[in-house]
Amino acid sequence: MSARLVIALDAMGGDHAPAVVIRGANMALRRKPDLDFVFYGREEQIRPLLNKLKKLKKVSRIVHTDEVVDSNERASVALRSGRNSSMRLAINAVRDGEADACVSAGNTGALMAMAKFALKMVQGIDRPAMASFFPTLRGESVMLDLGANVACDAENLVEFTVMGNAFIRSVLGLQEPSFGLLNVGSEEQKGHEELREAAAILREVNLPGRFYGFVEGDDIATGTTDVVVTDGFSGNVALKTAEGTVKLYTEFLRRTFRSSPLAQLGYLLAKPAMRKLRKRVDPRRYNGAVLLGLNGIAVKSHGGSDALGFAHAVTLAVDLARHRFIDSIRADIGKLDRRSSSPAQAAAV
Repeated sequence: MSARLVIALDAMGGDHAPAVVIRGANMALRRKPDLDFVFYGREEQIRPLLNKLKKLKKVSRIVHTDEVVDSNERASVALRSGRNSSMRLAINAVRDGEADACVSAGNTGALMAMAKFALKMVQGIDRPAMASFFPTLRGESVMLDLGANVACDAENLVEFTVMGNAFIRSVLGLQEPSFGLLNVGSEEQKGHEELREAAAILREVNLPGRFYGFVEGDDIATGTTDVVVTDGFSGNVALKTAEGTVKLYTEFLRRTFRSSPLAQLGYLLAKPAMRKLRKRVDPRRYNGAVLLGLNGIAVKSHGGSDALGFAHAVTLAVDLARHRFIDSIRADIGKLDRRSSSPAQAAAV
């Protein structure tokens, strides 16, 4: 039987906290019954909601704090003034070994700053990166960075690749994942110098799986590679574009099926297939961005997510803790470090 895991939750983070956080934890508990939870936040708001869920209450405790990081607060301000906030206390629980992972739907910048400060970086990793899953024609792929680092050099991109590789192996169980660098073309001479340098290094490094080379924007949705690596600027634009495209086509379908009585009849006939499609592209199934590169597991849930989405973020944190993916990152970065003095890499850089 697996040992129980402790998940620290920022109960006050997100647009609909603490109700969504508590209901999401309850859903996650039904999927993963070997969990214990610690809710950090205002007890007078958390306790009445928790009392209604008997099974969750039995495996949970509350750590009270009145301090909450505002969704619009600057990361630097939150880092200085939010030392006793619900977000910071949840992160500290991971740092102090009191929890195996933490999840927050709160301020993204504050979470990144606090987690980096409290948990520190894995040795050999210069910057953390945000990673999440994308639905593709082949199944699912991982993309990073999604906004933590606007500008990146070649070494950053290589480190992101190592982390994304370990991430997908831990969560999806792919032992030989394919990975590529997002570029404006697939040819080796395309893209800026940092991309070409990173590609040269990755061709020499012995990571699990296969380095595909450069991938383009349309390769993200087709699932050409299991891992797509890019800088935070491009990654965030790609993420928001994908989210906007889903909303656009959802609205197009809604208007089309309402356009005439015949179209409404068509909708009734297509309803089972539409329900299946809706489930396949439901963004709640892909909720949860992981802050990779830290000496601890911290997962960011979308601030506007409902309970189902938050439950998926908790489940992701559990999977990462259970499969010890940080150890995988350390091992793979070790391989990279051992090659750092090799003639091939020196020539590439």
